[in-house]
Amino acid sequence: MRLDKFLAETTGMSRKEAMRTLHAGAVSVDGVVAKKGAMQVPATAEVIFNGVTLKLLGPTYIMLHKPLDCVCANDDPRHMTVFAYLDLPNPEKFHTVGRLDIDTSGLLLITNDGQWTHRIISPKRSCPKVYRAELAEPLEPHHVELFKQGLQLHGEKKLTEPAQLDIIHPQQALVTVSEGRYHQVRRMFAAIGNKVEGLHREQIGELKLGDLGPGEYRHLTAAEVALF
Repeated sequence: MRLDKFLAETTGMSRKEAMRTLHAGAVSVDGVVAKKGAMQVPATAEVIFNGVTLKLLGPTYIMLHKPLDCVCANDDPRHMTVFAYLDLPNPEKFHTVGRLDIDTSGLLLITNDGQWTHRIISPKRSCPKVYRAELAEPLEPHHVELFKQGLQLHGEKKLTEPAQLDIIHPQQALVTVSEGRYHQVRRMFAAIGNKVEGLHREQIGELKLGDLGPGEYRHLTAAEVALF
């Protein structure tokens, strides 16, 4: 890989900025100051910029506790995006694994591995997702069976796939769904005459959010990546 491209990939600077940095003598390759952007960087080379060793990012897998009032996008003219919480050199090369609405918090996965994403969101995989819902009206025991049977969402012909409803308190429940329809959980409760006042995703497949605070993130372990 060319040295100017290597700098752009590892720091997020543009190719023009990389060239200016090289001309300033701020970069060394294997202990030797390098000023030519066309220089080829061997895979084993040590590239140092301002005293910091640069490394190319390979496949990367991140768990973020998405706060409220931010959107799952790389760029948005009106709202803060989830990428504002991440320290990544090239955030535009990453994407969210599915989406959470601006008024939904909780577990969000972010990666640069498209195949891994497909394994999670593909309808054929039916990956379960668990949400905690705060509701305007009390739930009744028969609602559990309605969710299990499938619900008729407004504007759709096909019933939802069977979902699991666990009532924790009269106005709080855990919902496990295996689909990803638009605003699905909120619309499912609307279908039984209720309204979601708070929604938080706690789990995807076997992966749980754990004790990460809002806006905090961490890289997944190899074992967690292999869950999908």
